[in-house]
Amino acid sequence: MSDLLTYCRDHAGKMLELLQTLIAYESFTAEKAAVDRLATYLFGQLEGLGAAVERIPRTEVGDILLARWNGDAPGKPITFIGHMDTVWPLGTLAERPIRIDDGRLYGPGAIDMKAGLAVMLSAIRVLQERGEFPQRPIWALLTSDEEIGSVHSREIILDVARQSGLCLIIEPATPQGALKTWRKGVADFQVKVYGRASHAGGAPEAGINAVVELAHQILRLNALNDLPNGTSVSVTVVRGGHATNVIPDYAEAYADVRFLTHAEAERVQRAVSELHPVLPGARLEIIAGDRRPPLERDERMRAAFAQVQRIGAGLGLSIIEEGSGGGSDGNFTASVGTPTLDGMGPTGDGLHAAHENVLISSVPEKTALLAAILQQWQM
Repeated sequence: MSDLLTYCRDHAGKMLELLQTLIAYESFTAEKAAVDRLATYLFGQLEGLGAAVERIPRTEVGDILLARWNGDAPGKPITFIGHMDTVWPLGTLAERPIRIDDGRLYGPGAIDMKAGLAVMLSAIRVLQERGEFPQRPIWALLTSDEEIGSVHSREIILDVARQSGLCLIIEPATPQGALKTWRKGVADFQVKVYGRASHAGGAPEAGINAVVELAHQILRLNALNDLPNGTSVSVTVVRGGHATNVIPDYAEAYADVRFLTHAEAERVQRAVSELHPVLPGARLEIIAGDRRPPLERDERMRAAFAQVQRIGAGLGLSIIEEGSGGGSDGNFTASVGTPTLDGMGPTGDGLHAAHENVLISSVPEKTALLAAILQQWQM
């Protein structure tokens, strides 16, 4: 076992105190004032650790923090990417107070992602306490709207990623403790069908049935699935018609699309854009919604994972990899070509669920790993 890991385990109590303090700052995305209170606390913590901290105002969501250490050092920074917001409305903590049971710490927002924030701050503090803080640029970008798609922070994330040599996404590891070396991309589409209304009994032949047309389009969308290769096209919401005796003149469907590669994203998008009516006189309107690129397990990712495995082995830790069908801000950082490691927070379970928890033993382990990465990473 490395001296660094032993040190982190010996100081795990401080890390858990910090984690509980962060959980106590309830920070529901929709409550800007609450998220801003957490941002103010974190601003002080980051400044206390010697960072130059910029507070970037947002109108509709909480403010964003960008902290920088060793601003004059050469090279591209290693950048932590995390978020301060949670999915839990204010008052949830009173209903489900923080508790420790069987080696796990429970609380709203504990694993997603107050624990990630705690290990990031702890890794920096540990290196400074030991006189081992590296003379290289280190940044931390803490956003406020990840739980609603990072709409108000996306451009900042992309800009910071373009300037970085490595992005460490402090989302939780998998329940098995694995880093996430791939994440599916996400897209959604709305298909609107316009037909012609008519009396279903008196003149059905005079109508153009939008529901029937939509059924044809749904089958076309379903045919785009390639589940063995990680592509899913799921029609999730369907609406059409308003009365049982009227040929419907309008119908609509929503499709959720997930994909592992940019090539698959382009294949599905092209096919959806080329949809055309089957029934004479029907008309289609295709609306593309938000799109999140995939975090691909490409050569860059494989090289980054191999390096973090070597660093982990030096600590006596076995680093494993997995992936996720859901997205994170790592999808964005990887999309601009920046090496990205996701799932760098502690291990836990129950994301967005009442039993949300952090495996306590993983907190000092992940703190040590992050600290070692800051020391040893080779660009």
